[in-house]
Amino acid sequence: MGSKDQGGGAASSGGGFFSSFAAGMRSWGTAVHKSVNGLLGYEGLEVINPDGGTDDAEEEALRGRWKQEDRDSYWKMMHKYIGSDVTSLVTLPVIIFEPMTMLQKMAELMEYCELLDKADECEDPYMRMAYASAWAVSVYFALQRTWKPFNPILGETYEMVNHQGITFLAEQVSHHPPMGAAHCENEHFTYDITSKLKTKFLGNSLEVYPVGRTRVTLKKSGIVFDLVPPSTKVNNLIFGRTWVDSPGEMVMTNLTTGDKVVLYFQPCGWFGAGRYEVDGYVYSAEEEPKIMITGKWNTYMSCQPCDQEGEPLPGTELKEIWRIAPTPKNDKYQYTHFAHKINSFDTAPKKLLPSDSRLRPDRYALEKGDMSKSGAEKSRLEEQQRAEKRAREAKGEQFTPRWFNLTDVVGSTPWGDLEIYEYNGKYTEHRAAIDSSNVADETDITSIEFNPWQYGSSSSQ
Repeated sequence: MGSKDQGGGAASSGGGFFSSFAAGMRSWGTAVHKSVNGLLGYEGLEVINPDGGTDDAEEEALRGRWKQEDRDSYWKMMHKYIGSDVTSLVTLPVIIFEPMTMLQKMAELMEYCELLDKADECEDPYMRMAYASAWAVSVYFALQRTWKPFNPILGETYEMVNHQGITFLAEQVSHHPPMGAAHCENEHFTYDITSKLKTKFLGNSLEVYPVGRTRVTLKKSGIVFDLVPPSTKVNNLIFGRTWVDSPGEMVMTNLTTGDKVVLYFQPCGWFGAGRYEVDGYVYSAEEEPKIMITGKWNTYMSCQPCDQEGEPLPGTELKEIWRIAPTPKNDKYQYTHFAHKINSFDTAPKKLLPSDSRLRPDRYALEKGDMSKSGAEKSRLEEQQRAEKRAREAKGEQFTPRWFNLTDVVGSTPWGDLEIYEYNGKYTEHRAAIDSSNVADETDITSIEFNPWQYGSSSSQ
């Protein structure tokens, strides 16, 4: 049994002051839901309209992206999994996918990484945490997209450069259970995560639990932050317009000093009341509120120094510390400009690894609008992955990640324990060797065959 990771832990509030504050926030209630009655075969499924009340649930049930025949087929396949973790149990149609993988999705947290640069440069220990927590909130605008990313193939990677001086690398380190690890750094910070999503299928909704460990180290001070985000619920999977909510607490802990930020994500109430709202405080290690933080996770975050009662200090003003960047109009997948950069080869480094997500033929076909080819390629890759597993078992071997090592540390999260992977530094050496080479790289990146395979691309033959 590995050693237990004591950092972070369950998302708990900082002191009695916040406990009463959070209790008041919870009294807002949740979005109105109503069972779909009178529709044969779908009795008991809940439809939740985030913008309405109880009377329009049946009208809402007739909306959404599914055609009747597709919805019926999906339900026949999925209803037996109610109450189960469906992270990798079922093969889903590409009609619900976006042209991005989970590894690329992990990189979206870097869109506003300049907030971590500001945290590193900041001398005030509490403002430092305000900037870092605003960075953690900023990704939720992207997470509200209702399309499913592709599950990465074991050994798949994603690399990103040419953004705020960062070098980002993610690798799929396990297939059962699906787990990814990532490392990112620039001159101001390093970021490390081990991620293992856990889900619970509820029929017309899906609860997503972010089982993982996130660590951010600021280089100037050496301070280390631990992040525990709230869970997420995807509503109206079959009936109604799909939408996402993440009610609950986000806790960021300064493992060096004991200071922490506790933010409460409001649940969506009647007619959208409270939707997107985030409120909380930066606390000292002595659990005294120092800075109040407020905003909306889809728009902006602001902060202001406060007294021990959590009230704004006289002579201070509310200061905006983050605002969402302009987004493309009428984008099919609700992508931000940064999401398009993630898929672009403009952010790929020289001599891109052939295991990179951009090169997946199913992802690329979907990006180009060829859903039929995307589905066929997805099936081919999944079968090739199964063939690789059979070959590995026949040889009596185990998969070993290339860029991350499994440690003996077991992390504790509110949703279960987690084996921790750590960056092994080999990618830094790999990139340094490439960057120091004077040999011109004339390879057409788009012509590289996707190859994450342990035994080569012929393993399925």
